Amino acid sequence: MKFFSRQQNRKKEKHHRGFSLIEMLVALAIFSTSVLVLLVVLGQSISDTGYAKKKNTAAYLAQEGIEYMRNLRDTYLLYSGTASAGWTAFNNNLTDASACQLANGCFFDDRNVSFSDTSMPMLDLLLTACTSSTCPNGALLYDSAIGKYGYVSGTSSVFTRQIKITQPTANETKVSSTVSWTQGSGTRSVTFSENLFKWIE
Repeated sequence: MKFFSRQQNRKKEKHHRGFSLIEMLVALAIFSTSVLVLLVVLGQSISDTGYAKKKNTAAYLAQEGIEYMRNLRDTYLLYSGTASAGWTAFNNNLTDASACQLANGCFFDDRNVSFSDTSMPMLDLLLTACTSSTCPNGALLYDSAIGKYGYVSGTSSVFTRQIKITQPTANETKVSSTVSWTQGSGTRSVTFSENLFKWIE
């Protein structure tokens, strides 16, 4: 009897030693799936971080577009003899010379603007009509030496800025500043708008 019980115990021990091939394959599949999910989540996080960074930069550039148009308006209103003459000159600059009111909009180049010049420096702002709806001629360069976006020097950036205007009333001009960029397989954009008024009579 002792012999048979020893044999049975040995058989039981054999069954409990190590992992079977199926158990190993299941464990390997679970581990591989976990690693794959981790890599996908990590890749998405990196992509989201890149998108957030570009969107933040685009928001600053779009806001800068509004600020330039506001400063241009103020320059015309304050230094053109009369407010009415300044308001007319401001709107003529946006519509006649640069076609900012058309469907394609326009872009501005501040290379000639010198803020050390106290005699209406904003009048040196160059406004140019966009050649198509995506405004390829409005693509910005990034100058890493001075940390500034513009059209004079630097390397090509992913950003394009486009200004569009409408005139709801005679004393009101709506300015929209859109900055777009390509990321992945799609085009992203940020748009800020502001209504500028003839605030001096």
